[in-house]
Amino acid sequence: MTEQPRILIVDDEQIVRESLANWLKEESYQVDAAENGPVALEKIRQAPFQVVLLDLKMPGMDGIQVLTEIKKAFPDIEVIIMTAYGSVNTAVEAIKAGAYDYIVKPFDPEEVALLIKKILEHKNLILENILLRQKLEERYEFEDLIGKGPAMQQVFELIRNVAPTQATVLITGESGTGKELVAKAIHAISPRCYEPFIALSCGALPDTLLESELFGYEKGAFTGAAHTKKGRFEMADGGTLFLDEVGEISLKTQIDLLRVLQEKAFRRLGGTDLITVDVRIISATNRDLPQAITQGIFRPDLFYRLNVVGLHLPPLRERREDIPLLAKHFLRRYAIEINKKIERLAPSALELLMEYNWPGNVRELENAIERAVVISPGHELAAKDFTFLQPGSALLNEPSARNLQELEKQHIHRILEENHWNISKTAVDLGIDRVTLYNKIKKYGFERKG
Repeated sequence: MTEQPRILIVDDEQIVRESLANWLKEESYQVDAAENGPVALEKIRQAPFQVVLLDLKMPGMDGIQVLTEIKKAFPDIEVIIMTAYGSVNTAVEAIKAGAYDYIVKPFDPEEVALLIKKILEHKNLILENILLRQKLEERYEFEDLIGKGPAMQQVFELIRNVAPTQATVLITGESGTGKELVAKAIHAISPRCYEPFIALSCGALPDTLLESELFGYEKGAFTGAAHTKKGRFEMADGGTLFLDEVGEISLKTQIDLLRVLQEKAFRRLGGTDLITVDVRIISATNRDLPQAITQGIFRPDLFYRLNVVGLHLPPLRERREDIPLLAKHFLRRYAIEINKKIERLAPSALELLMEYNWPGNVRELENAIERAVVISPGHELAAKDFTFLQPGSALLNEPSARNLQELEKQHIHRILEENHWNISKTAVDLGIDRVTLYNKIKKYGFERKG
């Protein structure tokens, strides 16, 4: 609970109300009191209470009647019955009517405080379970992942199964499929959810910088090391470390990483002290690691350590049934962010989105929706708002685009030319990061002319 729990005392004796209120206020609870049942019910209607201490014998409405009314209208409120007539019969009657427990007058204040603490801990546990169940049972939206098709439902199920364990997870899939979102979802419903989630993109860093980012360094370890710095392993202690683009790590750093996974300890650069950490590793790559092992550029022992559980994210073109859900989700988000009253996608626009091949996957779709929301003049997104996609979708019918790789090659080259080889803008338009774009340029042998 974000604020101190509220307790209501209901008793026709003023001295009981005042003494109980003073005791409970010393325990830092917010306390209110009522002298009879009708006043108590009115107070409950006006403000939320977590616990009610309710006298059994009162003139007019007795405690059982008040209890029945509370439980009928506010079933989440827990009620403790107070009685000077303690017996098995009254206890059974009160608990049958929905009381959490009962105490007999005169009672020990510490007994009351302990009982309230137990109730509140129980309520918090119930609330946590409800929230967790809502996350797990949500059919189409799982954390920030969205998908109703069988491919994504299988991904959701695997996340549910692997999250409670300590197993390392290797997430594979093309750029833009949402690998970091999967890692965050695993962390969010794991026992480590209240500890740090630390992410590091390995592909964007040169070897020496990657080592210092992973393991940290001591003051004076190298020129420019003016102070001691913690690495990502230390920052993630107790939580989860997400290593993106793990397939780009050099063989030397692979050895260092393997040693940490085996020993759960390391030394900072320039340091002698052995630092022990408790970190769960989730990694991701768009590279074919078995092929990299065959080529001798990735260690098989590290692969087996990282790939205790493998999770593959399908490209968007292989789960087209999710495109309408994703598009509507991004439309709602960016209509709010950009403050535009755009409420829907026109059928023609949705048809265009369904036909387009999305080489940049979900990230490219998100970028396309955001761009369309910015430029659209109306209250719905029309096909004309996606003219920047139409040449790409036309490639589907060109004889030269005989396979997906050729389609991707043509699409990336077109966007590069349109943006006059501005790498940052092209990466944004494609919905991929700069490192991935550089790799694609190298892969397809693109050269800027002029």
